[in-house]
Amino acid sequence: MSRKKVLVLGGNFAGLTAALTVKHELHGDVDVTVVSSCDDFLFTPSLIWVPFGKRIRRDITFKVGPTFEEHQVDFVHAEATAIDPVAKRVETAAGPQDYDYLVIATGYRNRFDVIPGLGQDGNAHTITTMEDALHAGEGWRRFIDRDEPGDIVIGATQGAGCFGAAYEFLFNTSYQLKKAGLKDKVRLTYVSAEPFLGHFGIGGLPHGESLLGMFLKKEKIHAVLDTAMDHVDEGRLVLADGRTIDFGYAMIIPPFSGQEVVRKVEAISDDNGFVKVRDTYQSEAYDDLYAVGVAAAVEVPWTTATPVGIPKTGFPTEQQAHTAALNIAAQVRGEEPAEHKAFGDIPAVCVMDAGNNGVVILADKMLPPRKHGVLIPGPQAHVMKLGFEKYFLWKMKHGQVRLP
Repeated sequence: MSRKKVLVLGGNFAGLTAALTVKHELHGDVDVTVVSSCDDFLFTPSLIWVPFGKRIRRDITFKVGPTFEEHQVDFVHAEATAIDPVAKRVETAAGPQDYDYLVIATGYRNRFDVIPGLGQDGNAHTITTMEDALHAGEGWRRFIDRDEPGDIVIGATQGAGCFGAAYEFLFNTSYQLKKAGLKDKVRLTYVSAEPFLGHFGIGGLPHGESLLGMFLKKEKIHAVLDTAMDHVDEGRLVLADGRTIDFGYAMIIPPFSGQEVVRKVEAISDDNGFVKVRDTYQSEAYDDLYAVGVAAAVEVPWTTATPVGIPKTGFPTEQQAHTAALNIAAQVRGEEPAEHKAFGDIPAVCVMDAGNNGVVILADKMLPPRKHGVLIPGPQAHVMKLGFEKYFLWKMKHGQVRLP
């Protein structure tokens, strides 16, 4: 029998983990190819520090080609342009790729169109990609150099899910204002679609609202919650209810959508371009097609007055990738997929940085109902995030994806 071929689209958290895990699980007795338009691995949690000059590109990236080569995984640095799940073929800018099993790990696009005035040429910055974070850094330096810098708005739009990054950037901004001697001159406002502080897009955790409230009070940050944004003018955020907030600098997290190459395949994608999956991470439509990480659709288990998304962070992404890889390995061996791990049942593990402080977030499940959940504040969280960044980059660069 010919060797089976596993094709993985995407080479960051989800793609790299899935590709190397299936290769290791089958002891190399499988052909694995990764196709990605980007040849860098990016540790996205550290993008919060880039605008302040605390990290530059080379600090939080590495080339994935050597990593894949070391583990006998083929790497094609090209964009995937079309997916044909019936013919089991993916068209790429470097030519077609056939597969026996496909893993879609293509991540996200920013949905800037949800709020006029967002985007690279808009009136507010964001930090969800390296290019965005670098651009936000240029704006930050201009802001700091002004004689009268103005106020700052930081927030997340309706439909956004990446609230952790918004909070981290908020508190890091407060810390940087103190260091620059501007804390008493700049009004800092947090604007969020969340129904309450500390919702995080996961329904909140015990005492989270009061803890975040204390943080904001201590840092003299004003919060505007449970609100939608209408548009961003130059120097002014306009809310859906007509209220306005002036600013000299703004950073706003938008919602995410799936990549266009996925959205075009109606049989597998939802309206946002994410792949509809089972708890095995097989697509609902095809047993040989998987999706993991941000590319996998997750249903929001609640209804809020202002739409709130769900964060698809690094830890659940790894868990999904391992689950998918083990199920593919089982199929290659002629067995039925036996690994099941619904997104909501994956534990919540997150370290939220706040400049020289922070919060460790732990819960038995990502989504309610839960049995346990806790937020642990303190400077140790900042130290933990610094250490984890170094460890995780080492782990991924050396292909040690089976380590915790």
